[in-house]
Amino acid sequence: MKFSENWLREIIDPKIDSNKLSYQLTMAGLEVDDITKACNKFEGLFVSEVRSVKKHPNADRLNICEVDVGEKDLLSIVCGAPNVKKGMRTVLAKVGAQLANQPKLKPVKLKGIESCGMLCSSSEIGLSDDSSGIIELSKHEPIGKPLDELIDSDNNIIDLSLTPNRGDCLSIYGIARELAVINQSNFSEYEKKTIEVSTENASQVKLSAKEACPKYVCRIVENVDLSVKTPLWMSEKLRCSGIQSINIVVDIANFVMLELGQPLHMFDNDLLTGGIEVRFPKGKEKLKLLDETEIEIKDKTLLIADKSGPIAMAGLMGGFDSAVSNQTKNILIESAFFKPEVIIGEARQYGLHTESSHRFERGVDPKIQEAAIERASELVLSFCGGNAGPIVEEKNDKEIPKNHEVLLRKTQIKRVLGIDFDKKFITQSFSRLGMICEPSNNDWKIIPPSHRSDIKIEADLIEELARIYGYDSIPASTSNTVSKIKSIKHSRQIVSQVREVLTNRDYQEVITYSFVDPEIHRLINNEKVLTLQNPIASELSEMRTSLLPGLINALQRNIKRHKERVRFFETGLIFEEKKELSQEHHVAGVIYGNSEQKQWNKADNPSNFFDIKCDIEVLLKYLVGAEKFKFSTESVNALHPGQAMKIYMNENEIGYFGQLHPAISLKLNFKKEVFIFDLNLDLISEKNKTQYKALSKFPIVKRDISIVVDEDITFTMISENIEKNASDLLVNLELFDIYQGKGIEKGKKSVALGLTFQSIRSTLTDEEINNNMHSLINGLSDHLNAKLRE
Repeated sequence: MKFSENWLREIIDPKIDSNKLSYQLTMAGLEVDDITKACNKFEGLFVSEVRSVKKHPNADRLNICEVDVGEKDLLSIVCGAPNVKKGMRTVLAKVGAQLANQPKLKPVKLKGIESCGMLCSSSEIGLSDDSSGIIELSKHEPIGKPLDELIDSDNNIIDLSLTPNRGDCLSIYGIARELAVINQSNFSEYEKKTIEVSTENASQVKLSAKEACPKYVCRIVENVDLSVKTPLWMSEKLRCSGIQSINIVVDIANFVMLELGQPLHMFDNDLLTGGIEVRFPKGKEKLKLLDETEIEIKDKTLLIADKSGPIAMAGLMGGFDSAVSNQTKNILIESAFFKPEVIIGEARQYGLHTESSHRFERGVDPKIQEAAIERASELVLSFCGGNAGPIVEEKNDKEIPKNHEVLLRKTQIKRVLGIDFDKKFITQSFSRLGMICEPSNNDWKIIPPSHRSDIKIEADLIEELARIYGYDSIPASTSNTVSKIKSIKHSRQIVSQVREVLTNRDYQEVITYSFVDPEIHRLINNEKVLTLQNPIASELSEMRTSLLPGLINALQRNIKRHKERVRFFETGLIFEEKKELSQEHHVAGVIYGNSEQKQWNKADNPSNFFDIKCDIEVLLKYLVGAEKFKFSTESVNALHPGQAMKIYMNENEIGYFGQLHPAISLKLNFKKEVFIFDLNLDLISEKNKTQYKALSKFPIVKRDISIVVDEDITFTMISENIEKNASDLLVNLELFDIYQGKGIEKGKKSVALGLTFQSIRSTLTDEEINNNMHSLINGLSDHLNAKLRE
């Protein structure tokens, strides 16, 4: 929130400079983002009135104006502004005046006519970027008054960054209240002034949505003159707050919102049909907004309507067809309390973030509506004249928020803040904050005021004490806690290990959205799709049931950027709908292109099935050990039928790997083969603890055998059989050749194996080796029908 420092000091003026004020607000939790000068110094600028306008004899686009600046003689000014007219009040820069970023003004002849100064636009005096015409002032500004007496050039604009719970500080009075407590200064809340009713005309109000809008207040003001200009003091306060001056009644509504924190809306009462109804949409309805865009209203949007239909979106923006204009004679002022939960999200849903929605989302004071409407009525009658009707109030007391008593204990203050506060300081601090404070022996019963909807529990009150006392004043102390280092959870440890192994295998880690493109997602997994009800984009409309769609999307992006070799992996959560929505931790990867980086002395070697199989073996051996997992040749929908394997551990399927199905590759326009893997990390058990084993000092003995087996016998089946029948002297088993062809019976294959034996106790003898070889060959023959190749 931006505001004028001088405006704040009109309400409370502590004897501190701007920097100290900024520091105090920041340390009280109202962080000051920036302080800037409100405007440049004004030198030689005066309020003036144009008494006559006539065409320049030598230039079609110039006028010669007689201008009254409060002196004996009128000044002749040559002006090219399109909006100059007789009777308007504006700003005159006399000869010698200093304009924003310009040299001092000198007398000049324009097309042969001497000009004794210049009529200024807002941009020329540094108040805005508007250079479309000269600035038009209110008739209330005295002719001849120096501009620097109307606008203080020593003023600052303070920009606050407020947390969402401090909606009470989205007003000048709210900030002043905080500053008064910090400086222990006297502060008076805004006193409501009752406006005399001079017409009985009133609008009927019906609350059809009593829970969403438990309070609605309005008043009709008749016979107003909206042709008057906003007084300079008000438009300047609005400018410093980042709000553009529109017209007198809209500016009054914005001014009261900034002053008291209650958003208002002004309707042209003559454009309304029947009374006001606060309701939700009836079927499909449309509304033309103030910016002349027409929108279709969504089901849960709260509306202000009359008999003809919607006239405004509650808390967001008014409608074009009921907006006030310079021709408006009778206005209806609206001041309401809308529940924050009804307004939250509506502004973003329509792309309409407004000052009103910003306040209603955070919660306004449910007791300020009458005071705000009286304040607005006072200003309207003061500047625009007219007759005020009675205030019409419709409310639902059951739904109006009420703050309840909160118990604050001195012992709890000491425990949390470490300070033994004086009882008088505590009582006075809460009283200054407008809270009802009833002290007893060592505790206080406190009822927060209506504007502090964020005070719910004891911790909130302790936070208030810390803010008022000053966070920087709380003494530092060393805690006496005993720190214990907790062991790292297996789930976190395994993710770290996965990253270590895969990065060492030349993979790069990526992070993708949990929301995925349905086109890619359904190619990988078309079962139990989780579709989002309110996606941020159509291409991110499903929750991922696999990490692969995100990785494939990342692969596509890199290929489009001419990356010829890609090796990605990602660890993260996937989501599944079983009996209820669940999430699992997975790791997935994708490889594409050459198996190695390009080298000048090596030919291209495209990645293949065995490259990704090797990566999986290395990863799982590191995580759980070689004995705990096994591969099985099974079909996977997303993989090539002949190049797919599932991975099992303790009889549980933990993942799969292989070549991406050619049909999917074709749809995704991949020109080379793509290989993928997916592992469920939640199903990977802990690795057995490493046991010490002494290294043998005795020599190894190697033996090679070649056996003939059925072609459907896998190496896994062979190795398991050998390990079962061999003794502990067998320390290594290697496959070094597979042959089918001449000399081998059809349906059979020759498998060549290298076996390494070694003892920890002594040098092996031929008899020991022969006994082991005889045992494992018999085992192969008995269980796999294997025969030694001749």
